[in-house]
Amino acid sequence: MGPLAGLRDPALQAHRGWWIACVGVWIAFSLYWERAAQSAALARSTESKASRAVHVVLVNAALLLVVVPLRGLGRLLPASPAAMAAGLAVELAGLALAIWARRHLGRNWSGAISIKVDHRLIRSGPYRLVRHPIYTGLLAMYAGAALVTGEWLGAIGLALAVFAYGRKIRLEERNLDGAFGAEYEAYRRRSWALVPGVY
Repeated sequence: MGPLAGLRDPALQAHRGWWIACVGVWIAFSLYWERAAQSAALARSTESKASRAVHVVLVNAALLLVVVPLRGLGRLLPASPAAMAAGLAVELAGLALAIWARRHLGRNWSGAISIKVDHRLIRSGPYRLVRHPIYTGLLAMYAGAALVTGEWLGAIGLALAVFAYGRKIRLEERNLDGAFGAEYEAYRRRSWALVPGVY
């Protein structure tokens, strides 16, 4: 028995196949994202390393809280195959949305908040409705994983991810407004940030 054996969630251990599938979605996302990042254009301007580091620390801490199968603060949801299947479906839908949006963003994409050389304002695909569909997809992935694990730690991780992406949206919109001015303001007025009809 390892040092964490007493901290593992026995309910989740009994349904470990769902947890493995949940983690597999994040691995697939990471592999695709790394490969897609190779085609990004050079940045003309970018956020500071400190600002980027804050975001990276927040989202990685959130991911650990969401997917690590520890009892922590106890269970928020019962470990039922129905809840786990629903969580996995939400996670897969979030992955699909993030990839769809990433493909429309093309060479304009960057992990850091930046303006690329020959940057264009994208309004096709999911960008017709929301300004940050990649973040919508990622937050759905966090929410889906939290449903799969069903832990209070997962709920805290999801809240931390919402905070991290809320912060990034504010910084990114200020950056895009500075780069595109009235064009971005008009786009912002006729679109939603993350979820049509909600925010």
